[in-house]
Amino acid sequence: MAVIGQLHLFSNLPSKYPPQNTPKTPKPPIPIPKYGPPKPKTPPAFKTNHNRSKYYKPVKQGVLSSDGDRTILIGESGLSYQLPGAPFEFQFSYSETPKAKPLAIREPAFLPFAPPTMPRPWTGKAPMKKSKRNVRLFGAEGSGVKRMEMRAGFDFGRFSGVVKPRNELLGKPLSKVEARDLVKPYLSSNRQVNLGRDGLTHNMLELIHTHWRREPICKVRSLGVPTVDMNNVCRCLEEKTGGKIIFRVGGIAYLFRGRNYDPRNRPQYPVMLWKPATPVYPKLIQDAPEGLTKAEADVFREKGKKLLPICKLAKNGVYATLVRDVRSAFEECPIVKINCTGMHASDYKKIGAKLKELVPCVLLSFDDEQILMWRGQDWKSMYKRASTALSPVRDMTANGLNRSDPESGGRRVQSSPKMMSLWNRAIESSQALVLDDLDLGPDALLEKVEEFERLSQATVHSFPAVILPSGDVLGNQSEEPEEESCLDDDDYQSYYDSEYDDESDINDSFDGMDSSSPLGSLPIDLIAKQFSDTE
Repeated sequence: MAVIGQLHLFSNLPSKYPPQNTPKTPKPPIPIPKYGPPKPKTPPAFKTNHNRSKYYKPVKQGVLSSDGDRTILIGESGLSYQLPGAPFEFQFSYSETPKAKPLAIREPAFLPFAPPTMPRPWTGKAPMKKSKRNVRLFGAEGSGVKRMEMRAGFDFGRFSGVVKPRNELLGKPLSKVEARDLVKPYLSSNRQVNLGRDGLTHNMLELIHTHWRREPICKVRSLGVPTVDMNNVCRCLEEKTGGKIIFRVGGIAYLFRGRNYDPRNRPQYPVMLWKPATPVYPKLIQDAPEGLTKAEADVFREKGKKLLPICKLAKNGVYATLVRDVRSAFEECPIVKINCTGMHASDYKKIGAKLKELVPCVLLSFDDEQILMWRGQDWKSMYKRASTALSPVRDMTANGLNRSDPESGGRRVQSSPKMMSLWNRAIESSQALVLDDLDLGPDALLEKVEEFERLSQATVHSFPAVILPSGDVLGNQSEEPEEESCLDDDDYQSYYDSEYDDESDINDSFDGMDSSSPLGSLPIDLIAKQFSDTE
């Protein structure tokens, strides 16, 4: 029997093993992008210093840098630029610069008025477009070396010998009729200067003078942050332009250029070619604000999350009454919250900084787009508090208002000064009555009311008799015209030296003129007389 131990059953063995059933990896549905080579790093000489850069240089009050007569300094009004012959120190914003002293600057100190050849960081584009015309160059005569120079250097403005005193430019004060006639055509006009979150900026001065070249009135409209303190905006407008605000309503002010204004002899200010970086200021929110410990501040912040806001500020709105509303809210609650949902973060932070100075108050938080404030430990009420004594209190007015009765437990109700003036005016015009006896029954009180109603109606519907001489005519009562002036001060002093009252009418200069017809001479008076005669 043959041996088959070393024999193979298959004559030809497979050269490769059978393939195994391994799952295939699926291809990605989106192809993987192939990135290009890394971009070369920008040389540090061409890097731009902006708000997010790491440039940080602490500064103190004084001169930062100077180039001859041109100086960059930190003064009472923050970062400013001083040029030779300038009437005042130039700033990027005149109305919205914080009163706090800056701690550091975010970019090297450069004048923003300089030409493109100045050694400044490159911002990605030239600060001013190149002129289309070719500038003629000239060479110095009488010298072997020919040196090419420009015929005229960069114009940094013309101030000396041009600026006149403000009183001479304004001239005689405007009367009510003149002011009304000047403003009337611009009430519905859209030719205006718009002030945004930066307020009155330096380049707007040149823009206002451009408006004054064609029209005597420049309409200035403010929206957003500057409207919190419109008095400051009006003051800056008058100081920097030399004009006069003759009418103001809401966030709109009408700036009069003056009777003797000459557009050919006006100061020409240099234009800022780029916006300087905002300096670093102290933080508005402190962990332990003044007058509070950190634990007490955290308690107020927790309570503020459940507190209802007193109002909601719209984006680019007019917030003329915001300071008054916050002061009134502090009369009832030590903390106040304002809803700023949808506003830019820098806007409501600037509003909080203004409220801190104007109210005044202590800022606690800007979380969740809400301004949370505490009235402070030195807070004082706007109204005089009533005396706690039980003895009678003397009358505050001659009409017997604001008095207390010992039989009523010494309780006294104190009204605001505005309400007191309204009550006094109503009593003088027989539209209100002061009761001498407070213990009146219903019948006696009804008799008093009916009697007062008859007297008030008789006062309203009666007119004083006017007796005219036989030779006079209604239209020729006086030969000399009466001159009315809406501004009584001789030196044209600014009308907001005495602060505006938010509740007072600021448009008194446009009240209706006194009627030339006497009382009782109108046709309706004759009809009323006929009815009274028939009765």
